[in-house]
Amino acid sequence: MSDEQEPAKTGSRYRIEALAKGLDVLRLFDESVTSLKLREICDRTGIPMPTAFRVVATLEEGGYLERMPDGSIRPGVAVLLLGSAALRGSSLVQLSEQPLRHLAEESGETVNLGVLVGDQVLYLARLRNSDLVTANIQVGSTLPAAYTSMGKLLLAYLSDDELAVTLARHDFGADAGPNAAKSLAELRRRLAVIREQGYSLQDQEVAAGLRSVSVPVFGRDTGRPAAAINIAVASSRHELDSLRGPLLERLRATADDISRLLRST
Repeated sequence: MSDEQEPAKTGSRYRIEALAKGLDVLRLFDESVTSLKLREICDRTGIPMPTAFRVVATLEEGGYLERMPDGSIRPGVAVLLLGSAALRGSSLVQLSEQPLRHLAEESGETVNLGVLVGDQVLYLARLRNSDLVTANIQVGSTLPAAYTSMGKLLLAYLSDDELAVTLARHDFGADAGPNAAKSLAELRRRLAVIREQGYSLQDQEVAAGLRSVSVPVFGRDTGRPAAAINIAVASSRHELDSLRGPLLERLRATADDISRLLRST
């Protein structure tokens, strides 16, 4: 029986097992897993070696995977194009584009839109000032939520149990700036303040030399944010007080504009 003829084990009767296997392979890759050997793909998915070989070969032919000289396999350009198209097509991104662009022009600073994905913040939009130190962050990048202003703001709306589960695998102190929280207990105290004041500051917690301020964007569900937006600045040019002042006012006005657009759709 071919892969295409295998009966569905779960889900819809229209499920195509060969396609499902291909998607399982693609899901293996993320920010921390950028390449795998074929044997590792088999071990992680449970797909038999002959089938995995055919799945990988098919994805490679379509440009969704590529094989490196050492035989390891990594995502290809076609995956990046799909991801970029998905982000551009998101109603959240589309509705946020003009307000964020206006904010970037008005403030002269870098502005970002992000959502919480597990214990990471996924950047959905980024308009970057050339002076900012984090040139390696782009749309589709992720950063640990516990260290970022957008991440902390979104974490602040989780229950205690949800927060514990979300950060269960987070390694406090790893890849962090000098002022990052060193424990879950310390982060909880910071999140309590964020929830009360309605905005989040990041003072060299992601990396030395970087500060930011973030506020929530709400859709129809006003109990939890649909996303967060921030203004990110170089610490050499802005003290924390400036982030609490006019920049925060502009940021809140932009968030209100985006929230109104989301609720009207």
